[in-house]
Amino acid sequence: MTNQTPQPVSRLAASRLERVLAYMVASVVGLSILSFIAVIAATAMGVGDNDGFSRGIWPPIFILPLYGLPVGFALIIALMVTVGVRRSRQARRDRE
Repeated sequence: MTNQTPQPVSRLAASRLERVLAYMVASVVGLSILSFIAVIAATAMGVGDNDGFSRGIWPPIFILPLYGLPVGFALIIALMVTVGVRRSRQARRDRE
């Protein structure tokens, strides 16, 4: 049998934060990519004729990648910082 010590509470919270950030990145970037595809498909079907993109659901679909991709990039940076801090603390604790 191996003797495994339980993980400290701060470690569990860090992994939860990392998981939430990863899901946020995936959802924001995924929705932005889907909106790109929707605009391309709608343009191919002729929705943009006669100013069709300025009505209905299309303005938010046009705006989503404009804000979603920078927010996704910022979330990726936050995730990298969080992982770096956790690894640094874990390495410092393992040295002691």
